[in-house]
Amino acid sequence: MVKEPFLTFDGKLVDKNLKDTGFVNETLRHLFTRSSVRDFLPKKVPEDVLRSIIEAGLHSPSAGNLQPYSIIRVEDEGRKLLLAELCLQKFISKAPVLLVFCIDFHRLERWSRLSEAPFTASESFRHFWVAFVDVSICAQSICVAAESLGLGSVYIGTIIESADKVRDTLKLPDKVFPVILLCLGYPRSRPLPQKKLGYDIIVSSEVYHEPSDEELLKAFSEKYERIEVKVSDERLKLAEEVYKNLFGEDKAKFLIEKIRSAGNFNPAQYYFLLHYRADIMCRGNSIFVKMLEKAGFNFLK
Repeated sequence: MVKEPFLTFDGKLVDKNLKDTGFVNETLRHLFTRSSVRDFLPKKVPEDVLRSIIEAGLHSPSAGNLQPYSIIRVEDEGRKLLLAELCLQKFISKAPVLLVFCIDFHRLERWSRLSEAPFTASESFRHFWVAFVDVSICAQSICVAAESLGLGSVYIGTIIESADKVRDTLKLPDKVFPVILLCLGYPRSRPLPQKKLGYDIIVSSEVYHEPSDEELLKAFSEKYERIEVKVSDERLKLAEEVYKNLFGEDKAKFLIEKIRSAGNFNPAQYYFLLHYRADIMCRGNSIFVKMLEKAGFNFLK
């Protein structure tokens, strides 16, 4: 639970139950109060509702208005179970609808070929980068549209872990690559919004502003005040392994003793020692490169 109110853009307090009605409009209310939903009712999303939500995303901004993406809509129970397994999160299969957002140069290449025009976007990093941004914008537009109609959603980034198998599962052609998965449905329960870093930490005026160490630590401490991870033998063993792999045995022992003395892991230690292990997150880069190349994206050669 949120321990204290958070602020809206205009400084108005919102209580724990989000009963404040001081938002300028409904769009801003949805943006400020959204939270990721992982518990869905077994209720089908009506076809007209789902179609409207997706159509809203298709009207998103896109570089050159090229729309270099495709969306795979998944409602088949067997395919949802398989995607949940590939994305390493079981709850995914319980969402009524899964939307898989893909970079799609296949359609653009076909169009170019049929129109006797050259096409080299799959060999270009800048085209891949812009397409990735366009996919993200479309997904977020759909997320906001879903919220406005009473649905809940959650983004799943772990689709990248098995992107090649996801491509097989969804029968994606050459030059189509999955970027993100969005679970959609009517919430059984909806968590309160997570605290975020504030305007003064995120936004700089004209040039990059570097907050002081004290300001930075205070901001993260307030954001993650609800995270409390107690020391245990299992966690200490894992943390020591990460430290050892990165810094060597002597420094690992020193750092582990500091954690043991504190009695808990601070939020940064939780994220980068226990949750997103810093020693393995950079491994396997070549695997992801090979998955892209296998899909026909060759800009990294």
